[in-house]
Amino acid sequence: MSRIKCSFLLGVFFVLVSVQVSAQLEKGQLVDGIAAVIGDEIVLESDVEEQINYAKQQGSQMLDKCKVMESILINKIIVHEAKRDTLIENRSAAIRENVEMKYNQILSQFPDERAMLSAYKFRTGFEMKNAIEKIDTDQYYGQAKYQSITMKADVTPNEVTDFYNTFKLQLPEVKDEVTLAQISMYPKLTEAHKEEIINRLKKIKQDILSGESFESQARIYSEDPGSAANGGLMKNISRGQMVKPFEAAALNLQEGEISDPIESEFGFHIIQLERKAGKIYDARHILIATTPNNDEIAAAKKELDSIRTLIMDGKMTFKEAAYKFSDDKRTKFNAGILTNNDGSDKLERISLPPTLGYQIAGYNKGDITEVYEDEMNRRKVVTMVKIEDSIPAHQLSIETDYDRIKQMALNKKKSEMIDKWVKERIPHVFISIDNRYSNCTFEGDLQKAILTK
Repeated sequence: MSRIKCSFLLGVFFVLVSVQVSAQLEKGQLVDGIAAVIGDEIVLESDVEEQINYAKQQGSQMLDKCKVMESILINKIIVHEAKRDTLIENRSAAIRENVEMKYNQILSQFPDERAMLSAYKFRTGFEMKNAIEKIDTDQYYGQAKYQSITMKADVTPNEVTDFYNTFKLQLPEVKDEVTLAQISMYPKLTEAHKEEIINRLKKIKQDILSGESFESQARIYSEDPGSAANGGLMKNISRGQMVKPFEAAALNLQEGEISDPIESEFGFHIIQLERKAGKIYDARHILIATTPNNDEIAAAKKELDSIRTLIMDGKMTFKEAAYKFSDDKRTKFNAGILTNNDGSDKLERISLPPTLGYQIAGYNKGDITEVYEDEMNRRKVVTMVKIEDSIPAHQLSIETDYDRIKQMALNKKKSEMIDKWVKERIPHVFISIDNRYSNCTFEGDLQKAILTK
């Protein structure tokens, strides 16, 4: 089992695939489209194809169909065992409640629902929501089991050194990296501008009360890309899911009632409560975003530039300014430091967003950029960035990259723990593979357990 890879680390459960399970399967029962059965978990042929396509998109070399199937089988064994583990909390209800939110987040990236369903190759929204729920469930259980198996994993300094000496010729070169801190501020709208937006919404509300439908007005006027095309409708909203001003206003309404304009971090809304049942509700809304005009942007630039001067003059540190003035909730409590998906503050220059990469070009360690316009959470911001560190491309070494090498050594130990655990569980899990994979050669213990039909 030495070559088994724990593909949770590669994010295999983040791929949207169409998975529908309509009945419990008996052992050995294979129907058209099912590639494998692992306990009461199934693998569809489309799952394998989607994993191969995902690997291609990520630049992975793991394109052999047999190896992809082997990786999926290992993950399914972990998920199957995790669902039987009474120490792992059953979060099915919470996962189900989050499906609608995730569906709407994906929808917001498309002009309409039909375009989204076509892009992801689903026939209906119901089918896609089922897929999201299945993926999130597998991801939750798989990660929970992975963490429980590896929670005691650790490496000593000697083990880090041994790992480095063994694999140093295979370790990758580090590309040009930077550590960056930023302060971003949303331009403030003038009271006159806010009043103009409020009056627009009051006029829309009056038109609805006079006979226009909320749905048609939302399609025409709402600036929420996730719901406007759907007549402003958001279904199965869980309490706590929306920003507080929105939720407070929605839940204070009677069904069918329309709120006065309310302000949230996204702009001004009017809301119509459609249905309320326990902790779930449906609502329509019309959003007018608080898009600043040129004068408001100029005023924000001037304010942030004055903060920059205080920092440059030594009257305030960048960390203090980030905490006091930044509107970026991700970084203001962390000295403004930007991090990547794995939490590291070392960012590859080549992977930076184009605007950010352009703005820091030519600056050195310790420099602070001029104030510039940018976007954050689909809203205009003014930003300045400090170059905390600049690291030229180099080969990994124990002297300069100890923490990174330590993490690699730890990941290897965790992978070995997963290998050992899976090897012990394989004899106790029913595994059946469709005969289209009869020519595949899997890892020894896995191969022995498979009943090819």
